[in-house]
Amino acid sequence: MDTSHIELPGSVVDRIDLAEGVLRIRFARAYIIKTMTGSVEATRWWQAGTLILEEAEAEGPIGQGPLTCDGGEIDENVYTYRDMIPIPFQSRGRIGCQFVFRDSEGPLIARGERVILEMLDVPKYIEHIRPRSEGI
Repeated sequence: MDTSHIELPGSVVDRIDLAEGVLRIRFARAYIIKTMTGSVEATRWWQAGTLILEEAEAEGPIGQGPLTCDGGEIDENVYTYRDMIPIPFQSRGRIGCQFVFRDSEGPLIARGERVILEMLDVPKYIEHIRPRSEGI
């Protein structure tokens, strides 16, 4: 099975909005890692997209972009995704997220009842990632 996920560290957020209970985190450049079944190699891509958290409440600073993400995690019911967001991603239930941005006053922490990741346009290829050789 092929898999893709956003790699949070290094991804760039250009806008964060919280209005009428909907938190939108817009990635101007989300770094995506794609792997293929049976391969030890992967590829890196970038793509714009928006993480939407509905029935959301947030604490901490809602910074203005552009912001570089240093990491974070998303709690989806019983699962925790650390420093990554799976693609595709959509869920209901107990959703929480925490993002740490470079040069920010503190983490953005939010909770909500529904989450969806909407990717925009098409991914753009950056590079091929080969595993490190042992003993070198």
